[in-house]
Amino acid sequence: MICADNGKIPQGEIISHRDFDNGSEPIMCDRFDFMKHAACTTLAIFLCWGSLPLATAAELPLPVVKALQAAEIPPSAVGVLVQAVDARAPRWKINIDKAMNPASTMKLLTTFVALDTLGPAYSWQTRAWTDGVVVEGVLHGNLYLQGGGDPKFTYEQLWRWLREMRQRGLREIRGDVVLDKQLFSLNGKAAAVFDENPLRPYNVTPDALLLNFNAISLRVLPLINTESTEKSTNPRPQLLIEPPLQGLTIVNQLSNDTRADCGEWRERLTVKVAPGTVPNVADQLILSGAYPSACGEQSWNIGLPDHTRFMQYVFTALWTELGGQMRGQVRTGILPAEARLFAVSPAPTFLGDIVRDINKYSNNVMARQLLLTLGAASGSQPAQPADGANVIQKWLQQRSLSMPELVIENGAGLSREERLSVASMNRLLQFAWRSAVMPEFVASLPIAGVDGTMKKRLQNEDISGQAHIKTGTLDGVKTMAGYVRDQRGRYWVIVFMVNHPNAAQAGAAMDVLLKNVWGNL
Repeated sequence: MICADNGKIPQGEIISHRDFDNGSEPIMCDRFDFMKHAACTTLAIFLCWGSLPLATAAELPLPVVKALQAAEIPPSAVGVLVQAVDARAPRWKINIDKAMNPASTMKLLTTFVALDTLGPAYSWQTRAWTDGVVVEGVLHGNLYLQGGGDPKFTYEQLWRWLREMRQRGLREIRGDVVLDKQLFSLNGKAAAVFDENPLRPYNVTPDALLLNFNAISLRVLPLINTESTEKSTNPRPQLLIEPPLQGLTIVNQLSNDTRADCGEWRERLTVKVAPGTVPNVADQLILSGAYPSACGEQSWNIGLPDHTRFMQYVFTALWTELGGQMRGQVRTGILPAEARLFAVSPAPTFLGDIVRDINKYSNNVMARQLLLTLGAASGSQPAQPADGANVIQKWLQQRSLSMPELVIENGAGLSREERLSVASMNRLLQFAWRSAVMPEFVASLPIAGVDGTMKKRLQNEDISGQAHIKTGTLDGVKTMAGYVRDQRGRYWVIVFMVNHPNAAQAGAAMDVLLKNVWGNL
C-alpha cells in the first residue's frame, strides 16, 4: 500500500470558503481535488497510519492517531510538536520541519515581533492639520486628516475627536477635508481582495487612515414595528445601522422566512454596492434575500471596499450631527509643508491592546496593519508588506531563530502563500516564553473554553481555562499553536498543523491532543 503525500497542495487553483476562526470571514485558499490527487481511501488511510514505522507512529498519542484516522487525514498532511517550556526535546513530534500553511497562527509571529521590537506601550494617533486660518468659527482653507496607521480607529473615537474640534471653535470648513494616507503603500496584489465577495469583512484591505475597520454593523430584527406588521403578512426585517452614514443609502429588500431554520443565515443573503452616478445622488447598499425569523436578532458586519468613500460617509454624518458645516468634499491628498497642527486624536491606541484583539478574535485587517506598521517604524515610508516582512526576517536573524521555510505575504495568515513549519513555530513560542513581554503575549491568546476563537471549544472539560491557544482555519487548513498548563502545573508549547482537504475534521484530534497534554499522559 502506497500513501500519497496529501500535504502538498497543488498551486494555482482557487476556491473560496469560510474562515471559521471568527465564524464569519470567508477566505481564499488552494483547491485540492481529493479524488484526483489522494491515494488513501478511508481503508487505505487506516492502513497507512498502521503501517508507519514504530518510531514514527509512537510520536503521537494513540487517541490522536485514531482521531486523525477517523477524519481520513493521512500522516503526511499533519505536523505536530509538543514540548515543555523547561525541556530540551519534544515529547511528541511528526513532520516538524515541513513547510505548511499556518493559517491564522501566522499572527503569532507578527504580533510577538511587534511586541518585542516596538513594546506594548507603542501607540498610534491620527492628526488634524489646517492650511488656513479659523475666523469666527470658519476655516478658510482645508482640513487635513493625517493617517498614522492606527489599526483600531473607531467611529466612536472619530466622534469624540470631531466634538473636540467643535469645542476648539471650528464650526464651518470652507475648503475640503483632505485625507493624507502616505504612510502605507499597497499596490497590485497587496491591495486586491481575495475572492468574489468584496463586501465580506475579511476582504477589507489595510489603509493608513483605516476607520472602523472600513465596516458597518447591521442589527437585523426579523419583524419591524406593530403597525407595519398589521399591514403586511410578510414585513421586511428592520435594520439598525452603526456607524451613522451620510451619502450611502441602505436599500432593504430583505424578506422574512418564517419556515426556515436559522443555520447559515448569512449565506442566504446578498449585498452589493451601487455607486451614485449623478452628483449629489447617494451611493446605495442593496440588501436582498430571505432572513429566517428563527434567528431572532443578529449582527451582520459588512466591509466596504472604498476607504475614502467610507470616511466621507461617516465624517459627513458625524460632523453634521455635531452642528458643523462644510462646503467642500472629502478627498485624498498630500499634507502640505506649511500646514499647521490643529488637533490630535484624543485617545491613542496602544500595541498591547491591539495584539490582544488580533489574537483573541483573529482580526485580519488589524494584523495586516501591524505588519505595515513594522515596516513604517523601521523607516520604510511609505511602507509595503515586504518592508514589514523584512523587519521580521532581520529580527529572526538577530536572535538566531532559524526559519528557512518562512514565507510572509501579509502577516495575517489569510493567504495561500504563507508558510511555516511546526518546528519554527515551536522555536518562536519557546523564545516568547522567556521574553520580557511574555505576560502580554500569552494573555493575548484565546483561552480554551473561555473566550476568543476558543470560547466554544472544550467547554465544561477539565482543561477549560488551562490552555492559551491561537487557532487558524482556512479551507483545507486547520491549525493551532500556544501554551497548555498540565494538571501538575507544568507548561507546554503545543503546535498542530493540518494541510489537507479534510482539515476541517481535524478539530477532534486537536482537542484530544490538548487533553492529553493537560492530563500529562
